[in-house]
Amino acid sequence: MLNPMSTQITIDEFAKLDLRVGIVKQAERIEGTRLLKLIVDLGSEQRQIIAGLGEYYTPEELVNKRIIVIANLKPRLIRGFESQGMLLAAGCKEDEAKGIKPRVLTIDGEVPPGTKVC
Repeated sequence: MLNPMSTQITIDEFAKLDLRVGIVKQAERIEGTRLLKLIVDLGSEQRQIIAGLGEYYTPEELVNKRIIVIANLKPRLIRGFESQGMLLAAGCKEDEAKGIKPRVLTIDGEVPPGTKVC
């Protein structure tokens, strides 16, 4: 059932999202934070993504994972580091109260980096 507090969007709005498969090439913890700095291969380029998953994952757990990235998200500074996209994860802050920890959505198999998710 749809959460009544959720904002519904149109298919045209959803179509604006550029979801791509990326491979995490490097990952490191940003000292003094729960943030991880990831270098992600998107096929034609590599991007830096800052993710707030440091309390759930070690950097080593994410290296070589195929993840889903929102590739056309406007870059923003997070704690002085530019984040050039966002990865998708299941489980949000409100789910933590139910004991559900965020889990990065990954792709099985040999899907090439940069492949569009549709």
